[in-house]
Amino acid sequence: MKRFAASYLYTLADGATEPVRNGFVEMSESGEVLRTGVCDDPSAEPVFFEGALCPGFVNAHCHAELSYLKGKFLKGSGMAGFIDQINALRDCTSMEEKKRSIQEAMDLMYSRGVVAMADISNCSDSFDIKAAHPMYTRTFLEVFGDDPERCPEILEGVKALSREAEEKGLDAAPTPHACYTMSRRLLGEVSALGLRSGFLSYHSEESDEEQQMIRSGSGPMWDNRVRNGLRTPPVTGTSSLQYFIDTLSSAGVSLPVDGHMLLVHECEMDEEGVAAAKAAFSHPFIALCPLSNMFIHNSLPPVNMLRESGIPLCVGTDSLSSNDDLSILEELRCLELFFPSLSLGELLSWGSRNGALFLGKTALGELSEGKRPGLVLIDNLDSEGRLTHKSSSRLL
Repeated sequence: MKRFAASYLYTLADGATEPVRNGFVEMSESGEVLRTGVCDDPSAEPVFFEGALCPGFVNAHCHAELSYLKGKFLKGSGMAGFIDQINALRDCTSMEEKKRSIQEAMDLMYSRGVVAMADISNCSDSFDIKAAHPMYTRTFLEVFGDDPERCPEILEGVKALSREAEEKGLDAAPTPHACYTMSRRLLGEVSALGLRSGFLSYHSEESDEEQQMIRSGSGPMWDNRVRNGLRTPPVTGTSSLQYFIDTLSSAGVSLPVDGHMLLVHECEMDEEGVAAAKAAFSHPFIALCPLSNMFIHNSLPPVNMLRESGIPLCVGTDSLSSNDDLSILEELRCLELFFPSLSLGELLSWGSRNGALFLGKTALGELSEGKRPGLVLIDNLDSEGRLTHKSSSRLL
């Protein structure tokens, strides 16, 4: 048996966000939680940390296969500029370098406390690494294609990729990218196909540029696609989220969708969008990726409104093309900095428990008897138990 104690113990059990002061957790050698409680005498504990203990993190949105792009992108380009950079740099290195970067990124995430990840893949580059890694991953095989005539061909390609992932022992299924990179036909058919797995991830309302494109056929992203001779999405006069919901319905998907639906980013979601998401999805989740949002367009989602919505919030890092690091703790620190009313316990529930709920991994996300969530130490908290610029995390 192993016993760890700390100034603050965040069990997150049953959604609790208040810490146990001077709390302990006992775990079996295999990592199963045996019990938690309050130390009788902290000075007598065999292992006592001046910091916080919490369950392992869940990275709810990552593109591990893009890790080779670290440091290659200009910040503040906006979505149109970011897309130009992705198209120019996507295949700028060898397969050996790509795989080395994936391995290093996943190893570092794991050492810092990430025990599970919802990962986006456009190809099989990461499959062998994920299959052998102690971190659990659910792989979302992301699909693009703005030519409706190529829909059958693209669907066959992603089905083959799905079979390859499953042969490696990975949980994987198709998922759509976003409203502006797919024909309406492909968006609907891929979503219907992916939902057979019970899970879908979708980049939604990431920027005002995306909203302008769908609402009025204007803005930098619309101009970028026209300039590059690409097809443009239909102009609907509605939000891009409503366009997605309407597309699901027109593709024959029964609403509300009975599956775990992850809406990634939602920087432009408003109360009307919240109501639409709740009506359309039985189990909606939102993945916040604040450092990526700051990197690309120097703005953040309406976090206070989203936390009041009742939709569970998760936390992701996005990729090293749009982030300097893949640190869940740094994402939480960013949220704490810009939204100081958020408690550390609430932030940790977003960075751990809610991500586990999205993935359907009930053994993770809580320090509760019988679960195996991993155990993370967060150090260098301030006198009130909040994160500082010196705080770091590691998996015990």
